[in-house]
Amino acid sequence: MALLRHTTGEIKERSALTVNPAKTCQPVGAMYAALGVKGCFPHSHGSQGCCAYHRSALTRHYKEPVVAGTSSFTEGSSVFGGQSNLIAAIDNIFTLYDPEVIAIHTTCLSETIGDDLRQISQKAIDDGKVPTGKHIIYASTPSYVGTHVTGYANMVKGILKGFVKKTGTPNDKINVIPGFCEPSDMAEMRRLAAMMGVDITMVPDTNGVLNGPLTGKYEMYPNAGATPAEIATMGDSKATIGLGRWATTEAVNYLDSEFKVPGKVLPLPIGLKATDMYVDMLRRLSGKDVPDAINFERGQVVDIISDYSQYFYGKKVAMAGDPDQILALVEFVITLGMIPAYTVTGTAGKYFDERMKELLKDVPYDCKFKCGGEADMFLLHQWIKNDHVDLLIGNTYLKYIARDEDIPLIRHGFPILDRVGHQYFPSVGYSGAMRLMEKFLGAILDREDRDAPETRFELQM
Repeated sequence: MALLRHTTGEIKERSALTVNPAKTCQPVGAMYAALGVKGCFPHSHGSQGCCAYHRSALTRHYKEPVVAGTSSFTEGSSVFGGQSNLIAAIDNIFTLYDPEVIAIHTTCLSETIGDDLRQISQKAIDDGKVPTGKHIIYASTPSYVGTHVTGYANMVKGILKGFVKKTGTPNDKINVIPGFCEPSDMAEMRRLAAMMGVDITMVPDTNGVLNGPLTGKYEMYPNAGATPAEIATMGDSKATIGLGRWATTEAVNYLDSEFKVPGKVLPLPIGLKATDMYVDMLRRLSGKDVPDAINFERGQVVDIISDYSQYFYGKKVAMAGDPDQILALVEFVITLGMIPAYTVTGTAGKYFDERMKELLKDVPYDCKFKCGGEADMFLLHQWIKNDHVDLLIGNTYLKYIARDEDIPLIRHGFPILDRVGHQYFPSVGYSGAMRLMEKFLGAILDREDRDAPETRFELQM
């Protein structure tokens, strides 16, 4: 905390240094995606320390025990390869824990050695280590490139490659591939589709896995998540919707190229416009009308914007997080009349710059944004030092900047380590938009009440 007070407003170009990164590593995202498959046991092909960190990151965020295996590399494995460790691990996991699926992701160490997961997995099958009816899926997720969003995307594609088939008999379903978001968000995406009467197959689906009830009985494999049988039918679906460019494009393109299932990648449905796009795409692909119940929720969002726009208007916001979430949030705060003054994401991509320029073209402020390794929270703090903002949006690590600069913080994204609610209450959809506006408005007005002189301290807004 004290070190932050030495942050200077003098910004210098950096090419090989990241301070307080706005990201984490690929295997965290891969492990999370794997938990969206029913009866799946994630496995980290690397050292024990890597697996412990990945499990810890997810456990601290969701306050649920995240179970995963590790190949437990030693010095020998690090030099000669981890094939024997992985085959032994597969045998032990199926024998002791009896999952339906083992989802293997690599780490820096196994990638540097060059372990071939496809070859090792096939050898495990040939050696009889995989029981009949059980499955192994895998993804390459080295931590020295990409971020947790990249790892999520790679594992989602690995899930599809492991299960999807095409029988030639259309099932009239729509595939929905959610981006890196909360279990509550996935539940909301499914709820909107159900309200329209649209039959969807959602992969992955962590709702009920990482936000389930306390029953007094521990279940290693909750009765939730997409089943292998459901995933297998995705090759017969009429279309695919991917929600989040970084997290779902690879999976959508795979279903299109391999199974001729046409796909469309949309933004994460955060805010009014992005949710409109999701609902409209469901309508167009299914031929179903949008019901009055959904129009009612949308009208509530518009009503709140109309009633409270004077409190949102002109407020400057700084945010850090994943690109799919950040782009949707930027569009939403602009819709509210707020100014997305400063934006950073640790996940690189040319589309981020292009989309940000498009979103900001009519904003009357010199907004700054950056993506990639050098787009970190240190840079965000430097920007704020030079010109203050009214609101911060991002994960728990922003709380230090919030305290140091005395700025209200809206916790959003990954990880959130010091609050509850993100896994239970959605940020997507019209109900999510209302929740976000409530949080924005509460933070803004709480600050106004705190700072108001006696003559302006009113009972009512």
